[in-house]
Amino acid sequence: MSSKDTPPLPEPLRVPVADSHTHLDMQDATVEEGLARAAAVNVTTVIQVGCDVKGSRWAAETAAAHPSVYAAVALHPNEAPRIVHGDPDGWSRQGGREPGGKAALDEALAEIDRLAALDQVRGVGETGLDYFRTGPEGMAAQEESFRAHIEIAKRHGKALVIHDREAHADVLRVLADAGAPERTVFHCYSGDVAMARICADAGYFMSFAGNVTFKNAQPLRDALSVAPIELILVETDAPFLTPAPYRGRPNAPYLIPVTLRAMAEVKGVDEDTLASAINENTARAFDY
Repeated sequence: MSSKDTPPLPEPLRVPVADSHTHLDMQDATVEEGLARAAAVNVTTVIQVGCDVKGSRWAAETAAAHPSVYAAVALHPNEAPRIVHGDPDGWSRQGGREPGGKAALDEALAEIDRLAALDQVRGVGETGLDYFRTGPEGMAAQEESFRAHIEIAKRHGKALVIHDREAHADVLRVLADAGAPERTVFHCYSGDVAMARICADAGYFMSFAGNVTFKNAQPLRDALSVAPIELILVETDAPFLTPAPYRGRPNAPYLIPVTLRAMAEVKGVDEDTLASAINENTARAFDY
């Protein structure tokens, strides 16, 4: 990757803030380089999120080694059908694998349960439902995995970090039926105004990513406009969802200020006010 592909460091925030959801293991920079760049713009804390057993172990190890990093551990929704059925459209950076059935899913969930007990692990996620490319069999495996993660989060007193792609009604249904943990975060919030009001009434945190800056994202900005400031978080989901004007280039925690400033405009508040609220909200959501 040439230097011109890497977006420049934005003007630093005056108030420190946290990136509530990132994937340092998928970024080109080393962990140390990524954290240093983030700190240079006053992004002082990051939540490193695992998507499978290997990535969750890495997240826990990285958080243990770096005071500014906390971990979230889980099987991504698309990982559950891959484990059970060998689904080629599931999530795995290690490529396809043979189907393992329910026993294999139970074994993977047991490891997530073990990791969730660690002090540096402050979230269970990203878990939830993803219907973008999932058939009926995959949906059943996803819901089973989602319910197991909810139980793990509640038993260990950790935040639940939700991945919700084209599955809003069913995610809300499962949360209501299973009983949401005390602290629940909708990562990369993608719902509309009506859903934002439902989340607000339930006390769910809504974390907004760089796609809130995209030209076609007015429904997302409308949702942000009604979301209570005390329930708003900001994230990169790096290396994905790089905010405008850098869309299509690699994302990283140091670009949080770009998204936060766009969010402040939508909310009609100054960036210091929003940064202060988000920093407090993230610490409350992840209990650090």
